Order: sequence, then C-alpha cells, then structure tokens
Amino acid sequence: MSEKNRDRKRTARERLAVEREKQKAAERRRRTLIVAASVVGVLGLAAIIGVVAANAGKDDGGDSAGPVVAPSGAQGKDALAIPVGKESAGSTLTVWEDFRCPACKSFEDTYRSTIHELTDAGKLKVEYHLASIIDGNMGGSGSRTAANAAACAQDVGKFPAYHDVLYENQPQETDDAFADHDKLFELAGKVDGLVTPAFRTCVEEGTHDSWVGKSNQAFTGGGFTGTPTVLFNGKNIYQDQTMTPAKLKKMVEEADQG
Repeated sequence: MSEKNRDRKRTARERLAVEREKQKAAERRRRTLIVAASVVGVLGLAAIIGVVAANAGKDDGGDSAGPVVAPSGAQGKDALAIPVGKESAGSTLTVWEDFRCPACKSFEDTYRSTIHELTDAGKLKVEYHLASIIDGNMGGSGSRTAANAAACAQDVGKFPAYHDVLYENQPQETDDAFADHDKLFELAGKVDGLVTPAFRTCVEEGTHDSWVGKSNQAFTGGGFTGTPTVLFNGKNIYQDQTMTPAKLKKMVEEADQG
C-alpha cells in the first residue's frame, strides 16, 4: 500500500473518530435536555399556560426583606386588597392576579372596558390582590417588582391607570423585563403625574415588597388553583366557561337593581 493511500485511510479514521465523539456529545446534551425539560415541565407547565398551581408558585425570595407596608387605602384582611370603585357598589369583583401571568393579561384585555364602565357607574367595586406566582415558577423577580410598583402607584392614587399600562405592555412570560426599574419607570411615564421622586424611591427601595410577599402567601394558602382567580360576590366566575363581559355586566346590573 502506498504512503498516500495510508494517509488517506488514516485521515478517514480520524474523521470518523471525531464524528463519533460529536455524536456522543450530542447524545449527552440530548439526555441532559430531556431531564431538564422534565423538571421544567413538572415545575413550570402550569405557569406557562397561565393556570398556576397554587402550591407550586412560591416567590424566589425577598418576601420578608423588610416590614410589611401596605399601600395607601388597602383594605380587607391584613390590608391585602387594593380597591377600585365606590364602597357603595352593589357588587364586588375580587381579582387575584400576577403581572407576568399571560392568562391574567387575557382576562384584563377581555374585561377591561366592561370593568371600567361598571366601576365608573358606581355599580361595581373591584378588589385587586397581587401575587408573584410566575417568579416562583419561571424564576426572576418581575412579578414582585411590578406588584410593588403598582402598590407605589396606589400610594398616589394612580393604581388603576398603571395597572392597565402594565398589562397592556406585559412582556413574554419567560422575559423578566418587569424586574428592571427603568422599564417600570418608562411605563409609568404613560400615566400622567405618576413619575415623581416619591414614586421612584418607593419602587427603587421596594417599599411594598414584603406586602407583596404576604399577599402571595395568602394566595398560595387560599386554596386557589391559579391566576387569575376572579370571584363575583364570593363566587368563582373565571371557571365559568360561559362567562363573557356581557354576562358579567348583566350580573352586576341585576345585583344593582336588588
């Protein structure tokens, strides 16, 4: 056999060995990804589809970083509800939400105008409870940071508008953009009069972080199955597959008539 042929065979063997190593490495990566995907599937599937298991969505830390400071005007048990609407309203809508939750955005986008119409008319009062389930399931701190910022907006009477802006500009669930204070300030700029030194300090210092943590604990301990959880006069209506904005409006108006 000529030296040239031997060189070609040796080169071919070397290429084959390299290719086999590549295949082995790819197989190792594939097995690792399967294991990782299984873990993510167990811990995060509910969050990905927006139906978050209450006992799985624990925040990733910071819930007890300081004293529990409720936002101005907070009501209910442990002052965990932010009220919108008149106290004299004949109906109460209790909403548990997470600003990173896609299903919460879907609910808000669908029902926002109807809820505004009914609260403005004095027929409906809404009690918002803020959770940070997605932080626990997907990682990050955007749910808590956005909830704190919304509570800071409540301190200056701007909660409803900022609440809507956050949902209208919600990032992808896996994108923890709301953890960035600059992003929250940018969105706050869409609400007239919200960006003040007091608001900035409240956001940057996480004044209501522990309050958000306590609210999240109330959610996970409340027997709820996911966010959003929407109760009409105490009855869960989000699980009602026939519910529509028109049906909700009819229920409120009937209750208002007594």
